[in-house]
Amino acid sequence: MSQSPLSHIRVLDLSRIMAGPWASQIFADLGADVIKIERQGRGDDTRSWGPPFLKDANGKDTTDAGYFLAVNRGKRSITLDIATAEGQRVVRELVRHCDIVIENFKVDTLDRYGLGYDDLKAIKPDIIYCSVTGFGQTGPRRDQPAYDFMIQAMGGLMSVTGEPDGVPGGGPEKVGVPIVDIMTGMYAAIATLGAMAHRSVTGAGDHIDIAMLDVQVGFLANQAMNYLVSGTPPRRAGNAHPNIQPQDVFPCCDGHLVLVVGNDGQFAKFCEVIGQPDLANDSRFATNAGRVRNRLDLADIIRAAFAEADMADWLFRLDAAGVPCGPINTIPAVLADEQIQHRAMKMQMPHPLAGTVDLIASPMRFRNARLRRDRHPPLLGEHTAEILAEFAIQAPADAGGSPHS
Repeated sequence: MSQSPLSHIRVLDLSRIMAGPWASQIFADLGADVIKIERQGRGDDTRSWGPPFLKDANGKDTTDAGYFLAVNRGKRSITLDIATAEGQRVVRELVRHCDIVIENFKVDTLDRYGLGYDDLKAIKPDIIYCSVTGFGQTGPRRDQPAYDFMIQAMGGLMSVTGEPDGVPGGGPEKVGVPIVDIMTGMYAAIATLGAMAHRSVTGAGDHIDIAMLDVQVGFLANQAMNYLVSGTPPRRAGNAHPNIQPQDVFPCCDGHLVLVVGNDGQFAKFCEVIGQPDLANDSRFATNAGRVRNRLDLADIIRAAFAEADMADWLFRLDAAGVPCGPINTIPAVLADEQIQHRAMKMQMPHPLAGTVDLIASPMRFRNARLRRDRHPPLLGEHTAEILAEFAIQAPADAGGSPHS
């Protein structure tokens, strides 16, 4: 049987909430042994971020919210009080057996506990230590806390998300998932993998500094470059793409669909579908640049055409012509989609309280390796005794007793 790509790697996960745990979950999916250190009695904040909470076998709420389940599959949980000398001792002993540390404490907090990069490097010289914070290890905001929502606002994302001012529902909007946390976790995982590759050549570890605000600015992408090239600040335009048209949400007689025309050839096919082939030669719309400049006029034409048939009819006709389009699915509709089901993006795992738990699977696919899918999101402290015994570590004298250890 093929191995997981990172089955030889062990990660000590000192992170909580979303960004750091998203990174460590990627490592767990890739087969790494991820040891998640949690506070005694409370655990990761996201365990309580509900409802909804996972139901046990009797249909009663457990103490684990859906939020926690979304980002902690594949890990083992150990509870420690790292503010105590005994908790710090256990962390240092665990580090001897680990390749990577991921943490998202406020700047300098772990240094005060003797668990900073320099402290742990002295124990494990080639350790890769990834610090995830709101604003980074340096700069005037280094000591300030941050959450996804505020970084979406501060980092410019909300200035280009939402309907324009002056129209119904106009105003800045956040993205419907914690996208800054997720992207920060992705960058943290990528940077850590890069450090691992570098270590394989040089033998040296590293300290990685990932800041949520940096990440948000980094993935402003085309919108930031639009400003740098033109000098004109991008504005909210609802669902309309700022650089490619027609790409927007359009109403049909019974609902809405998303039209995503990506080039002039697709536009010509689209014009054929709506029965107006001459539009492809209209000087206003023949090129993408013209369609962007005349977006409002083109949108009026498309809305009038789409009003003549229902959504299913338009989706069928557009798809048959090779014009990219799609329905605006609810999450239940997404999970029922035959493509999503074929790709097994919903998976089920045994769970000690619920019997089984449905989870969203990793989107990574390998031909010659496999992902790890044998560890449910852990109960609080579920693996404390197991981990301490595995590495012959004496239990902390001040251990409060974990409910599932």
